[in-house]
Amino acid sequence: MEPRRRTLLAGASGVVAAVATLGSAEAVAAFVAPASSPLLAVGSLVIDLVPGWVKDLVIALFGTNDKLVLLIVLGVLVAALAVGIGILEERRPVVGSIALALVGVVAVVAAITRADAGLDWAFPSVVGTAVGILVLRLLVTRLRTWDDATVADEARPVVGASRAELPRRSFIVLLGGTAVGALVVGVGARVASAGAVAVETIRKALKLPTAAVAAPPVPAGAELGIDGLTPVVSANDSFYRIDTALQVPNIDPSTWSLKITGMVEQEVEIGFEELLALPLQESIITLTCVSNPVGGDLIGNALWLGYPIRELLARAKPKAGADMVLSRSIDGFTAGTPLEVLQDEDRDSLLAVGMNGQPLPLQHGFPVRMVVPGLYGYVSATKWVVELEVTRYANARAYWTDRGWSERGPIKTESRIDVPRNGGRVAAGNVAIAGVAWAQHTGVNRVQVRIDDGDWLDTTLATAISDDTWVQWVLQWDAPAGDHTIAVRATDAAGKTQSETPVDVVPDGAEGWHTISVGVD
Repeated sequence: MEPRRRTLLAGASGVVAAVATLGSAEAVAAFVAPASSPLLAVGSLVIDLVPGWVKDLVIALFGTNDKLVLLIVLGVLVAALAVGIGILEERRPVVGSIALALVGVVAVVAAITRADAGLDWAFPSVVGTAVGILVLRLLVTRLRTWDDATVADEARPVVGASRAELPRRSFIVLLGGTAVGALVVGVGARVASAGAVAVETIRKALKLPTAAVAAPPVPAGAELGIDGLTPVVSANDSFYRIDTALQVPNIDPSTWSLKITGMVEQEVEIGFEELLALPLQESIITLTCVSNPVGGDLIGNALWLGYPIRELLARAKPKAGADMVLSRSIDGFTAGTPLEVLQDEDRDSLLAVGMNGQPLPLQHGFPVRMVVPGLYGYVSATKWVVELEVTRYANARAYWTDRGWSERGPIKTESRIDVPRNGGRVAAGNVAIAGVAWAQHTGVNRVQVRIDDGDWLDTTLATAISDDTWVQWVLQWDAPAGDHTIAVRATDAAGKTQSETPVDVVPDGAEGWHTISVGVD
């Protein structure tokens, strides 16, 4: 057999062994825990370990598709590693199997170090690795047998059937059959273990109670009606999503509960039905991701239905000296929120169950999440929340503050140009320059636009829903032909105007004027 062909078939053997590893591991994970899947466990470990600047770069480049990009990258790396292991096993027997075993060890470590993991979370990786090694050795053994028979045929031709025909068929049948079988088992197990269909069915059937305190209707003047301008209320399916969950948790609300623990006089636990029975309130609140760059779209505004967190904290009675609430997601994510913010009577910090009139979508925290106005999401907007630990900043650190971000994360005043588009071209004459501005829990007082090096011009502000939401703005511009630069800045209700100086998103949010270029014909 030609060396190049033998190498290609050895690489293919490694890939099929990897597919068998992952497929069998997914089958076992379906019985242990969906998150114990080695691919998901390793992906989550990568999210935890990569430097903050890498996360920021990925979010800046791919936005809410960051999880998909990670999975694609992992898939490419697994395929490349699998090819190398197959070739290694063919050239140096057993060495490839040892390499695969080492990969299995990494997967085991990744799985058992996940939040809420037990030792049984190692089983999928152990079983998958064992199956993968078995498949790898069988395939490479049959490949060698085929190669030996081919060499024998070339040395001493025989009349009739070739000596290599039977081993060739044996290898191809094992290669193709294992690949198809492992894919079917793996995909089927992943679909079954995820449980998304069942939980989504429960979610769709859930009827939320009517709010005891309804949100005021959106003012008629809140929407300017300009083509291309972001709607004042974001649809659920277009609302940004940034979190650390590689797989969206699928939680049956009948099993969900929230515990308030730590520095409290009385620990509190509440279930989903009990939460729905409380007098819920509605509030329109804008949420912002701290990774949102100047001019970015990692921000959204929605109508939330929930129960004030301050009321549940009042039941627990925080002890003197406590200054932080460490919220925990079911997937292990934590966020540290100032206790005084959650106790603020003038702030609608909610334990939310509804979003824009529907139960929370799975990817946005179903069945329950936190929504806190005025703070970036990394310190306040915990999804799939299951615990609120009352503690101190001096005694506990949250997920992102352990990775170089600031502790408290108040949202900065920002503004964005939506139309015209950066790099676009428009016809000379009347052109609407429009966008949104935000200063959550403070309110926007003024938005100004500067064209080229001209004076700052006041825009017309839409009617703000509240200080906790963004606001649309517009300036009608008599655009002359040529290339132009347009910048925007906002001033909040406290009189603070955005700084021109660019500031990176790390450690507490971006700063600077959103500036675009536009051509006028």
